[in-house]
Amino acid sequence: MKKVGFVTCVQLGMSCMEEIYRLGGELKIIFTLEDHYARNKSGRVYLDDFAALHGIPLIKIRNINDGTVERAGKELQLDWLFIIGWSQIAGKAVLGMPRMGCIGMHPTLLPKGRGRASVPWAILKGLEETGVTLFRLDEGVDTGDIIDQTVIPLNSTITATELYQKVKEAHILLIRNNWERLLSGEVDFIRQDEREATEWPGRRPEDGEIIKDMSVQEALTLIRAVTHPYPGAFYRKGKEIWRIWSAQKGDSDGIRVADGYIRPIEYEIIQEKENGNGR
Repeated sequence: MKKVGFVTCVQLGMSCMEEIYRLGGELKIIFTLEDHYARNKSGRVYLDDFAALHGIPLIKIRNINDGTVERAGKELQLDWLFIIGWSQIAGKAVLGMPRMGCIGMHPTLLPKGRGRASVPWAILKGLEETGVTLFRLDEGVDTGDIIDQTVIPLNSTITATELYQKVKEAHILLIRNNWERLLSGEVDFIRQDEREATEWPGRRPEDGEIIKDMSVQEALTLIRAVTHPYPGAFYRKGKEIWRIWSAQKGDSDGIRVADGYIRPIEYEIIQEKENGNGR
């Protein structure tokens, strides 16, 4: 029986671990972030109850490369280490610790869409499909050999909330379809085709601002792309910030953009705090 560990601090990772136990599998150890770190990270979860329920040692860390993961994994003689939904890039020591390697998942059809903010970018780019890739991690960013992929069809109205759920279901499916192969070691690795590779940059909360020279379609697409579980789109109106989670094309009583109006449906209004710059 292969010895497997897990590194995560987000719901996608939790869903994978739950599926492992539904399949009758087990984990030898879990690593997660210390409780006070990344509290606002999209999908952030706390794993104390899950670890206690299944009797799994839970180690809380600040950085995956501080030596803790490497030492604990070597002591347990791990075969595989899953690293899912973790912002820090694992270094050479961690990657080389498990006997068979480290495994990640990325919510695009690699080698396309390497990088960050995969769910928002898939919507912003108007893709017809995206997906999730199960792959063996290497020292690059999302560059390792592919183990398996699953496709997620998209449409012109999908929201980040809906796509995130589909991504979660795809993670679970990939675990279900590959768990026994990973345990047996009968895994085929497919090298990524660098000719097809693309990289998507990270996004910040301030990138969700709706500005007046956007079209109605651009504004509505942005709202769909960064709604829950992401920080949301926003519009500045005087000293108010309108945080908009859903909207539709509106008439003259909505928010004016370049070629028309949008009407917020689900939103909240926040009074902007003044600072030393007068804002």
